This record gives sequence, structure tokens and C-alpha cells, in this order.
Amino acid sequence: MNSKYKQSIASVALAVGIVAIDQAIKVAVKTGMYLHQSIHVTDWFQILFTENDGMAFGMEVIPKWFLTSFRIALSFVLIWYIGRSIKRGISWGYLVCLTMIVAGAAGNIFDCLFYGMIFNNPPAPLVAEFVPWGTGYGQFMLGRVVDMFYFPLVEWDWPQGMPFWGGEHFIFFSPIFNFADASISCGVTALILFFNQKLFK
Repeated sequence: MNSKYKQSIASVALAVGIVAIDQAIKVAVKTGMYLHQSIHVTDWFQILFTENDGMAFGMEVIPKWFLTSFRIALSFVLIWYIGRSIKRGISWGYLVCLTMIVAGAAGNIFDCLFYGMIFNNPPAPLVAEFVPWGTGYGQFMLGRVVDMFYFPLVEWDWPQGMPFWGGEHFIFFSPIFNFADASISCGVTALILFFNQKLFK
């Protein structure tokens, strides 16, 4: 078995594993918790069930179907780049980083494509359930991405006399994310730290 074949198999296996773990966590949260329910794990870590209906941080600048289509197209471009790189010769570390990014994107794309078709959307404190195909809360490509990991590491109140933020409550780190997001972030961070010459040459 040559190295290119090994890399191809390893890349596919890693991607499938990441998507499977991501979807298992999301389904468990969606069918086991109601929206905005929080499970207090530690003072700095919570499982907080939220759903993202738009771009990063909940922004809704462009239509959802267009955003989903763009993500799919970008993922296919990256898959093509990985395949070409394997044929031309690629390091294992670089391959793992690229695969993590593609797999993370695929995990979130799956939510957008299918969750609206297969889940209902009951009010709290009821939890979502699987429904017959096409009878869910939304149409194809209009599903919402499930997020759950919340790390409010440090919290404080700004002094009242401080300009702009005086008296406001501040939380570091406030974003709520999922396993797919973490895979993308780790892949991108590793690329920048260890493979920046490949990115910017």
C-alpha cells in the first residue's frame, strides 16, 4: 500500500470520524435538552443548547440558502485541493489540518441541509423529536446549526465611570460553539502556526 493511498484512506476516515462525533453530540443535545437549557458542568464550562440560524455569531446578512450553497461549494473546492495535494505529495500534518477543516464544515452543512426536514421545533420545556422526512420545522437547506459548548472563563462588571462599557457585564469567553466549529478552529490555527509558508507563499 503506497503512501498516497494510505493518506487518502486516513483522510476519509478522519473526516467520517469527526462528522460522526459532531452529529452524535448534536442529536443527543437536540433530543435530550430544550432550547436554551443549560447543564452546569463547572463554573467555567456549561452545555448550553442554542441554535445558529445564520452566519458566525448569529449574523444574518445574506439569505440562508445562499450561505449554505456557498459553504458547500467552498468545501468541494477544499476537497479537490486535498486530493490534488495528496497526488503531488503532502505532509501528514498538513493533510490532517485540511481534513479537520473540511470535516468541520461538513458537520455544520449537514445541519443546514437536513435538520429542518427531520426535527420538529417544540416550545420549552419540550425537547425536539425526529419527524417523518419533510415535516420538520424548515425546508431543505434552511436548517439551524446546533451549538452547545460554552466556556464563560472569566466574568466581571466594568466600572460605572468607564466610557462606553461602564456598568456592563463582560464575559470571556462568550461564544457558544459545537464540535465541528472546534475542528475548523483547530485546523485553521494549526495551519497558521505550523504551515504558514504553504498558505502565504
